[in-house]
Amino acid sequence: MGITVNNKNCDKCGECVRLCPFAAIEMVGGFPVINAACKVCGICIKECGQSALILIDDVRGEADKGAWSGILVYGEMAGGRLHPVVRELVGKAHELAGGTASPKSNTEIYGVVMGEDTAAAANEFLSYGVDRVLTYEHEIFGCFRADSFSVAFADAIEHLRPSIVLTGATSIGRSLAPRTSTRLRTGLTADCTALEIKDGTDLVQIRPAFGGNIMAEIVTPRSRPQFATVRYKVMDEAPLVEPHGSIVPMKVTDAMKKSGIDVISVEKKPPSENISEAEVLVVGGKGLKSRADLETLKKLADRLGGQYAVTRPLVEAGWAPQSRQIGLSGRTVKPKVLLAFGVSGAVQFTAAIKGSERIFAVNTDPGAPIMDIAHYGVIGDLYEIIPGLLESGLLEQ
Repeated sequence: MGITVNNKNCDKCGECVRLCPFAAIEMVGGFPVINAACKVCGICIKECGQSALILIDDVRGEADKGAWSGILVYGEMAGGRLHPVVRELVGKAHELAGGTASPKSNTEIYGVVMGEDTAAAANEFLSYGVDRVLTYEHEIFGCFRADSFSVAFADAIEHLRPSIVLTGATSIGRSLAPRTSTRLRTGLTADCTALEIKDGTDLVQIRPAFGGNIMAEIVTPRSRPQFATVRYKVMDEAPLVEPHGSIVPMKVTDAMKKSGIDVISVEKKPPSENISEAEVLVVGGKGLKSRADLETLKKLADRLGGQYAVTRPLVEAGWAPQSRQIGLSGRTVKPKVLLAFGVSGAVQFTAAIKGSERIFAVNTDPGAPIMDIAHYGVIGDLYEIIPGLLESGLLEQ
């Protein structure tokens, strides 16, 4: 369903613009125009005394794929710089561009940044080999406001018309992507762990489904752009290159400046350990018998200069905070070394550690799934192996 305007009946009063709660109507050339923010609530139709606004069937055919090309990466800001996930998204964009089976060669990669000061982030984008970066600079973008950011994001997409749009599966990305994809009436696959390109520029979006028991391949063949959010620490980072792209300052419109969100205060979260950034991880699973056993795990992690982490059952038991959980409902990690003790290796867990450089697994069950992805597997009792490691003196070498 959709709403259209019958200009013959319209008296150009502009009352519908004032009444719309979603700022979805603008006056263009003296007549109202319905934009992508329309939720088809019907208020404008009901209140229009001239019957100039009409509800219609919005039957959408297949998108003209030839009119959409390139890959757009959303440049989430963190402390004035790009969030680390952005570099991974650009790395995947370069990989997808090289594999795009499109008549057009040299698929372009774009970036978009919104903030009070976008210069550092935009230049950082260019250092990853991005061809063009669109910047929206205004005080309204000083703090994340989902409504203002989605208007600007949609504006960038309408300007560039990219075939693929990638955002990080962060708290901000998970709020912004669905709002923007809905405005553009296109599909979105969230929390992707892998992306591939099919013939015809269709993006294969791979993510766990049915509680993580299968890996689903999702395609959006009828609409463009193709939206996906991607988990942090899943993709390889883009290398630093000699910048060749350009920065394009964009107009910040009144619709972008209009927000229903008032920021009362901003308080910085105190710094804390992040297992996603750790180079060494010692992980405990449901093979641990008691909460006290975690202390031995922590001691081993300290001796190795790393951090401890756990699987979901231990978090649900209240033994560790959710910030220490590895898995699709927790954190994705990519350490140089990961030691797993008493971890069975369910798909929800293994999908979140597959980027690790070296995986060592200790389990009493030789048929545990973790053994299929571990580089080194030890069949043994963790209650003998961990104390043996701590007492052997090998960790001091």
